[in-house]
Amino acid sequence: MGKDVIVALDFPNAEKTFEFIDKFENFGRKPFVKIGMELFYSEGSKIVREIKSRGHKIFLDLKLHDIPNTVKGAMRSLRNLGVDMTNVHASGAIEMMKAAVEGLTNDDGTRPILIAVTQLTSTSQDIMTKELLISKPLEEVVIHYARNAFNAGLNGVVCSPLEAKLIHDEVGKDFYTVTPGIRFRGDDVGDQARVTDPKKAKELGSDFIVVGRPITKSLDPVKTYEKCIKEFCEE
Repeated sequence: MGKDVIVALDFPNAEKTFEFIDKFENFGRKPFVKIGMELFYSEGSKIVREIKSRGHKIFLDLKLHDIPNTVKGAMRSLRNLGVDMTNVHASGAIEMMKAAVEGLTNDDGTRPILIAVTQLTSTSQDIMTKELLISKPLEEVVIHYARNAFNAGLNGVVCSPLEAKLIHDEVGKDFYTVTPGIRFRGDDVGDQARVTDPKKAKELGSDFIVVGRPITKSLDPVKTYEKCIKEFCEE
């Protein structure tokens, strides 16, 4: 799977979601989309199946984090939805991530891409130290979590674009880096702490960028999406 822009469908319900998706009907390219907690908890699995039936690749972003057996069972339930990518929290540790792989894998050995969240892009070094009591440098923690995910058999991690190259250097170029925290220059960074723009994310080695508000809140979402594609995907 080559580089791509994943559009975060951070909407409260199906009506708002399809109102947005319909804007791309005549664009000629079906955006890869992310369904997160807000939309999934509001609409359930039917929203996943409906969007998939319209031809979109789907990243189901539920960030599972629980004891290994619970995560294994949850992944077993999710594997029938036909998503292309899903995730867990790397802080659940190696055995939990291995259980996620086992639960997500179909009887024929196939499964969606499985990635692990290292540290949220809203997390700063100050938060790590003062609130989470993690004294190691943030970059060191992120790389260590990526190595754990690799050893557990996952396909990649969620990290900030600023850490993508470091992770590829540590565990290889075939290990996906999925990077939120994307803003265009001059945009409000909102609740993000570690951000960059699509062009810089490409230079830093991101494999996928996740873009939410800069596209969904844009006056012309299709044009803004096209700008992301040109800056990130095209040579």
